[in-house]
Amino acid sequence: MPIPTLTSGSVGIRPIRLRDARAVERELVEGRAWMREWEATSPRGSIGFDTRGSIRALQQNARNGQGLPFVIEVDGELAGQLNVTSISYGSLSSATIGYWIAERFAGRNATPIAVALATDHCFQSLGLHRMEICIRPENAKSLRVVQKLGFRYEGLKRRYIHINGDWRDHYCFALVAEEVPGGVLRRWREGAVPPEAASVPEADQELARTPFP
Repeated sequence: MPIPTLTSGSVGIRPIRLRDARAVERELVEGRAWMREWEATSPRGSIGFDTRGSIRALQQNARNGQGLPFVIEVDGELAGQLNVTSISYGSLSSATIGYWIAERFAGRNATPIAVALATDHCFQSLGLHRMEICIRPENAKSLRVVQKLGFRYEGLKRRYIHINGDWRDHYCFALVAEEVPGGVLRRWREGAVPPEAASVPEADQELARTPFP
C-alpha cells in the first residue's frame, strides 16, 4: 500500500526518501545534544550510522508491509521523523509508533499532530486495531504528546529498549480504534481527550525510579 502524504495546517508527514538523507543527518548531528539521551543504541557497543542505509532499510520494511517511514515537515521544512513499525495484520492488527523532532521545532505541536495523522491513517485506511507508543519515564516532552492525544497508559516495561548506552524502562501507552471513532486528531481538536487517560499510577512511577534488581 502506498505511503501517503498527510497534512494538518502547517504540519505534515510524508514518505521518507533517499534524498532526505543529508537533511536528516544534518538534523541528527546538529541536534545531538538535544536528542542523545533518547537515541537507541546497541548493547554490543558503538556502531557506525549510515543514514542512507537506514532509509533503505526503512523503505524495504515498508515494501514488506511491516512499516511506514515518514518525515515530519513544518512549513515544508524537514523537522523530524516518525516511523510506524511492527505492523501486524490479522488477529493482532497492531503497530508501534516512534518519533523524533528537531529542537527548533519543539513546542509547536508538530509531534502530536504528526502522531495523530499517522494513527488516524493506520486506523481508518489500514484497518489496524491498536497503536502503541513506548516512552522513557524521564522523557517529559514525549510524555506530553500522549497526554495531549489521550493515549491510554497500559503499564511499565522494565529495561525494554537499549537507549543512550543502557537498557531503559519505558511506559507503554496505546489506543484502540473503538476509542477514537472520529479520529485522534479530531478528538484532540475538539477538546474531547479524556484528561486522565495517560496518567501513570504512582506505584509505576516509583517502580521506574527504583534500580532494577
